[in-house]
Amino acid sequence: MGRKAARESTMKLLYQMDINKNFSLNEVDKFLEYGHYSDDEQDYIKDAGKFVIANIENIDNKIIEYAQGWKINRFAKVDLAILRIAVYEILNRKDIPKEVSINEALEISKKYSTSESGKFINGILGSFVRAMDEKNE
Repeated sequence: MGRKAARESTMKLLYQMDINKNFSLNEVDKFLEYGHYSDDEQDYIKDAGKFVIANIENIDNKIIEYAQGWKINRFAKVDLAILRIAVYEILNRKDIPKEVSINEALEISKKYSTSESGKFINGILGSFVRAMDEKNE
């Protein structure tokens, strides 16, 4: 399966946590218990889940900052889960190029969300990455 499948599974986990309003490490463990994942996939899902749980307010604030007036409760929950994964990767995974994180987010949105979601996700992530790059110059 690999990292692509791990991202999709993480999106499903974050979606489930959002629906149930339960962002806890116990939910990550239960999710992994009922799935069949390689060690690498489990490591990715655990790391992403733990990072998002610990930093959800910061991640959501970054998403809102670049969402041009959208409130977080108006986001489709699938799109929000996809954005949270991409922001996790951009902030925390130096082994994954930012462009790859954005592209993978767009691929997941094509599979699980609406035809308009890709533009929305790309706009937010593109603005976020450009702002980060400008700060680092």
